[in-house]
Amino acid sequence: MDGYLLSIVTFLPLIGAVVLAVLLRGDDEAAQLNAKRVALVVTVATFLLSLFILTGFDPENTDFQFVEEAEWIGGLTYKMGVDGLSVLFVMLTTFLMPLVIGASWGVTHRVKEYMIAFLLLETLMIGVFCALDIILFYLFFEAGLIPMFIIVGIWGGANRIYAAFKFFLYTLLGSVLMLIAMMYMIADAGTTDIANLLRHEFAYGTFSVAGIQIVGGVQTLLWLAFFASFAVKMPMWPVHTWLPDAHVQAPTAGSIVLAAILLKMGGYGFLRFSLPMFPVASDLMANFVFTLSVIAIIYTSLVALMQEDMKKLIAYSSVAHMGFVTMGIFAANQQGVDGAVFQMISHGFISGALFLAVGVIYDRMHTREIAAYGGLVNRMPAFALVFMLFTMGNVGLPGTSGFVGEFLTLSGAFKANAWVAIFATTGVILSAGYALWLYRRVVFGELVKDGLKTIQDMNAREKWLFAPFVAMTLLLGVYPSLVTDITGPAVEALLGNYELALAEAETLMAEAHDTETGH
Repeated sequence: MDGYLLSIVTFLPLIGAVVLAVLLRGDDEAAQLNAKRVALVVTVATFLLSLFILTGFDPENTDFQFVEEAEWIGGLTYKMGVDGLSVLFVMLTTFLMPLVIGASWGVTHRVKEYMIAFLLLETLMIGVFCALDIILFYLFFEAGLIPMFIIVGIWGGANRIYAAFKFFLYTLLGSVLMLIAMMYMIADAGTTDIANLLRHEFAYGTFSVAGIQIVGGVQTLLWLAFFASFAVKMPMWPVHTWLPDAHVQAPTAGSIVLAAILLKMGGYGFLRFSLPMFPVASDLMANFVFTLSVIAIIYTSLVALMQEDMKKLIAYSSVAHMGFVTMGIFAANQQGVDGAVFQMISHGFISGALFLAVGVIYDRMHTREIAAYGGLVNRMPAFALVFMLFTMGNVGLPGTSGFVGEFLTLSGAFKANAWVAIFATTGVILSAGYALWLYRRVVFGELVKDGLKTIQDMNAREKWLFAPFVAMTLLLGVYPSLVTDITGPAVEALLGNYELALAEAETLMAEAHDTETGH
């Protein structure tokens, strides 16, 4: 089984979706329950099988592992594998999907199609993190838009059509440039294999286009093309505006997947493509990314302070936290990149739990307006406790996983540029402002609103759903080496190659300058 383990884990949810589509008939309560049970069994089985990937993975081996390769259509290659940069994202996806299905237990509208969409989405998300062929990566990366578009568009809120199209068009348009860049890379390197592309040196230097000097040459153009796609996916300021709309309109399960997994594809793309394949351009554009990251951290935190909708507040919070990720990645040092990966994993648990928490009280009150709540601690003490933990994690309280990611990224940024770290640190203060403001208005105070006086605390299913989120947030907060021991060697290898490429480029540019000046 080891030889095909990645393919089995990747496509098992797709098989489950086909089984649901072909074998399940009817839309009565029994059929709906069966659809939920099949989806839950398939996602749990996928997670259990993925544990074999984690237990068989050797962190000290920085090459791709569990590699599968076969000839595919039209001369293309089907190639899958994982390394220290991708294996934990596979695990994050398989870990969260059973919880996503559990959070969907209250869905009653077109349940079979709903479960099929999420199973298909799981296959496509895992495929993004496992693909070792650049065309295969692009297919998985783009195809993931379709089920998410359907989920928001059919099962979303009142303004769901607008939000779904905005999400789809933003992310699709960003990826058109990336596809053009991929075509150039394949022609230049003569391969679609990502492992070979990582070893290929793309041209750099300075040339002019329409009188405009392009510093870094072809690498800069390729870097910008990939940046257009990954920046939207993260999303980075100023191309973040699709995210609050998508979150507000998406069903609870859709918001969990969007925040916990889909946003991470942008960060993963920077680590897999931008930094190792275009090192000269990444170095040249680092200050540009730092600027956008700091603006995202400060500006979207201030915007979060002004929100009256809980989901929208948490969505803007996600944009701010992804600012720490891009800042850490382009700090291009061990602490920064380790912190960026850790922050993405941590944010998956914390933001996913926060959106689940909003879903819990929305199911009871059918409103996300902050002003509609207050005094919930009097009727929902268990909910108040859980919501407090994830609020503290979102703030970055020591002892939670949120602290580790922010601390490492800020440490890495300080080594690269002290001013960037100083400005970004204000985001930590602002996050305490909006997170605690939200918690105070929803949970504390007098229970004066009539609709809240009979509200029920979390039931057993909801408590079980929160338990894994609680466990991982606390475990990674006190034992972060669970992540860094796996990612550390891969990050070290990436940065070693990155620094070597920069040193070689500097030498070549100096020699070229000496030749031009006659020295």
